[in-house]
Amino acid sequence: MTVCTELSATGATGETGATSTAGAAGATSATGAEFTIAADGSYAARLAREHATGDAWRAERWTLDGPEPYAVPLPLDQPEEPGTGVLPMTDGRVLIHRAVDGRQMFSLLYPTGPGTGELPLGAMECAALRLLPPSPCGSRAYALAVGEHTTALWLVAGGAFGPELVAEVPGRCSGGVWLDRTGRMLALDREDEGRTKAVAVDLERGGEMTPLLQIAEDSDDRLLLADPGSGLILVRSDAPGHDRLGWGVLGSTLPVRFPDALRIADCAVAPFAIQPGQLLTPEQCAVALRVDGAAGTWVALWRPGQRQPQHLAAPEGWLAGSGRWTADGVLQLPYSTEAVPCGVARLTPPPAAPAEPVPEPSPEPPRAAAQRPVPLQQAPLTGRVTAG
Repeated sequence: MTVCTELSATGATGETGATSTAGAAGATSATGAEFTIAADGSYAARLAREHATGDAWRAERWTLDGPEPYAVPLPLDQPEEPGTGVLPMTDGRVLIHRAVDGRQMFSLLYPTGPGTGELPLGAMECAALRLLPPSPCGSRAYALAVGEHTTALWLVAGGAFGPELVAEVPGRCSGGVWLDRTGRMLALDREDEGRTKAVAVDLERGGEMTPLLQIAEDSDDRLLLADPGSGLILVRSDAPGHDRLGWGVLGSTLPVRFPDALRIADCAVAPFAIQPGQLLTPEQCAVALRVDGAAGTWVALWRPGQRQPQHLAAPEGWLAGSGRWTADGVLQLPYSTEAVPCGVARLTPPPAAPAEPVPEPSPEPPRAAAQRPVPLQQAPLTGRVTAG
């Protein structure tokens, strides 16, 4: 069992309260570079240094849905620790997660004129806990607490009485990708008996679990990104014999493919955003990739229907690995420099060329026979295992 229990849920007073310094747990590193965008793109949040002192940390909210982006600092009486986690909600508040002496504490921060309001949500007795990406519904936030044999999934914001235990999933889980637009179906990378496989967890049915990705019997298969509209997924797997990026379509009868375009010599490649709105043409979805190499960090744009990615320079001060596609196909990349503390670069890629024939999978077979991903429409309905 995961040792993680609710301690209290304080009243909803909306008053600014004293804060405690946090420990090293959380989703944000000491660089303050992590940047989380709300599911609808309206707001974002990060941990940033105080301009006055240069060595103190505080939460910062970015507004992204106006004519120009702008940032609002959310300072409190005490500075935050570098490991404090922050998550934007679509109503403009920012969830903040602090670890204090083995307790996980949650509050909502919001600007109140010249100051910052804080709404305490409660605390949990737990050694470590990690916030999941923002829920598509925008009003709830979830976190994972990994135990020795199970993983606890907690609702930490948006519940009725503070943090609530939603499900216990067998195995040690990581990742976290939303599979629908409502925040019901969550994909987790579940490690069990030495292998990692992506599974779908139904949050409306007590955490019932369905296998989602099984490329080969003895492979580690992780889900990195998913677009609910087109069904396009980006995965990382060692099924081809070594660790590679691949793509597939949920509900398709075709196997996952591992194109050479997603291999860039002497570079680490990580997808971070999929273009929405391509309902019937997943091969035409543009995928934004972060590329790290000896020459630095840059952006590559790639479509499954094309063989080669397009390489683009990242804006100066890019909060690397963060960004989102708009419905009209513009890639927004947030950046922060001394001259422009809050900026968003907008990249409009050229229209998609006619799709090239998608090559068949490599003639070199994986270590075991490939299997297609479980169709998403089946995941809530069949083959369930009750998490508990």
